Parts: sequence; structure tokens; C-alpha cells
Amino acid sequence: MATDAALKTLRDAVKNRRFDGAYYVYGDDEYRKDDAVKQLIDAAVDPATRDFNLDLRRAADLDAESLGSLLGTPPMMAERRVTLIRDVGALKKAARSALDAYLKHPSHDTTVILVAAPAAKTDKALQTSTTPLEFGALDGSRVSSWIIHHAKTELGADITQSAADLLYEAVGNDLYRLTSELDKLASYTNGAVITEDSITAAVGIRRGETIADFLDAVLQRDATSALGMIEHILAQPKTSGVSVVMALSTQMLALAWGRARLDTGLPPSRLEGEYFQLLKSTGAYPGRAWGSASRAWASAARDWKVTECERAVMALLAADVALKESRVSSEDQILATAVLAICSVSSRRRAV
Repeated sequence: MATDAALKTLRDAVKNRRFDGAYYVYGDDEYRKDDAVKQLIDAAVDPATRDFNLDLRRAADLDAESLGSLLGTPPMMAERRVTLIRDVGALKKAARSALDAYLKHPSHDTTVILVAAPAAKTDKALQTSTTPLEFGALDGSRVSSWIIHHAKTELGADITQSAADLLYEAVGNDLYRLTSELDKLASYTNGAVITEDSITAAVGIRRGETIADFLDAVLQRDATSALGMIEHILAQPKTSGVSVVMALSTQMLALAWGRARLDTGLPPSRLEGEYFQLLKSTGAYPGRAWGSASRAWASAARDWKVTECERAVMALLAADVALKESRVSSEDQILATAVLAICSVSSRRRAV
């Protein structure tokens, strides 16, 4: 629970106005990384002297001399100075050596915030020499709760559980996108509770036309229903043919994994829990809430052979290549071809 520990450390620092000499902010959740940086700066820097006591730099622009000058500058007319360095992994060798030397004896009146680039490998040395704040991507079991909490605390809006689930199924765990859609919904409802009907009216998403509904149709080899949803899905916020293929690929690989587990003797009653643990350990985005994906996959795994899943994955690989290279077929045509290939198995025999 690294993120929970980071949130506690951040909350205590802001509340008590006691800041460590250096923080290393890293992880896959860019929204909460940026929010942590904002909270630290707002709390540590005196607004009246912000122009003098806040430096925002990118690591690639710093050499050893300029970095040393930044870190050696005392605060002006204030108790504390803050230096923010983004993409810290891009520091050149000499500049990194200067930073490492500074971190051994950081100034008591300066706070250095070192931010890792998106998807950057964790810097073990900085984890040790600073106060680490790790923000991993919010997992599928917690996104709906985050939606409800953010709507209430940041926007003063109430949203029903079913509406939060629907929004997550449509948008995923990208908190920037979720924040944007929630802003739109709060403005639309103007104080009223955000419901599924609100999401349909303001965002254009409705039950029966979400990516989760589409994935379920493919699970059931219901090509007619799946084909009828493609146009609606591609019209949803920031949804593309590539993202749909990614969700389908995750599903088909999961089905192959689950069927293999059943074939080696795993009791069917345990498969849903095994799927949930798999998602938790990999952090994969299945195109829907983890619980929903786990239930659907566990229910369908016996209806799919490993060889069928492998053929489906090959069809999806071809679709991915076509989406990235083709100038002839449209996204909906490429997805339709993939859906027909996946659902073309005529038999739906259950394993004996």
C-alpha cells in the first residue's frame, strides 16, 4: 500500500507545516503525483514571496553548476525555499553527482522536490536518500470510490454508486479524464445528484453501450450485439480502436490463462478470486472494473478453449497492426473484422 503511505506522509507534512529536505515523487499515477507536488508547494512556499522562493526546472536543462547554484540559494524574506526538478532521471552524470552529494547534507531551509517522468524506472538511490512518495495507478477496485469522493469533496456534488461504476467502465482509471468528465457532470446537474441518466445526457454514455457491455458480448460470441456497439463505443470520450483492441487482448489472454488453470484442476469456484489477484498483481486495465472483469471471465472461461483464445489474440494482433498502419479501412471496419474472427467459432461446448 505504497500510495496510502505516501498520502499519509504528505498529509502530515502539509498539516504540521514540517517539510523534509527532499522528496522523490514517482509512480504511474500522474494525476496524484501532480496533486502531491501542488500541495507541497502551496504549503511550503509563502505566497507573498513565491516569486523569490520557488524554482521550477527540468532536469535536462540543468548542468552541475546551475544545479549547485539552485540548491545553494537561501530563501529570501521567508523561512523556506522550494526547488522543483521534473524528469529527474534526465539529469546528466555530473549534475546527478552534484545532487547526490547535496542530498547527503541537505539545507535545513530548502525543500527539493524531485519528480520522476511518466513510466520512469524507480530510482532506488533516490528512494533511500529522500522522502519517497510513490503514487501507483489506482486499481480497479478503488476507482469508483475515488470518483464518489472527488465529486463530493472537490465539486460538492453527489453521484450514485451505479453512475460512478458506469463512468469508470466508460473512461477507465485515467484520473485526469475522470476529473474532466466529473467537472462536466457537476456543471450539468447544477447541484442535483449525478445519476446514470446524467451521464447519458452530458457524456453520451449509457448502459448497454459501454466497453464492458461490448466485452461481454464478445465473451458470449454474440457478434451481432458486439458489432452494433462499435460505433457507440468509438464515439465515447478518448476511446480509440487501439484502446478497444487492448481491452479485448487483455480479455482473451485472461480467458486462456483461466481455462489453463481449470484444465490443471483449479476448482471453478476459485477462478473469480484467482482472476482478481491476477489483476491486482499485474495492474492490467481490463476495460472495466476489476470485480466485473473477474466475474465475467470466470463465468465464460469454460466455454473457451486455449487454442480458440490463441486464434483470437492473433486476430487482435492483426487488428492492432492495421489500426496503426492502414490508410484504407476505418477503425470501425477493422474492429468489426476482429470481432467476427473472434466470434466465428460455431461451437460453444463446455468442458466436460
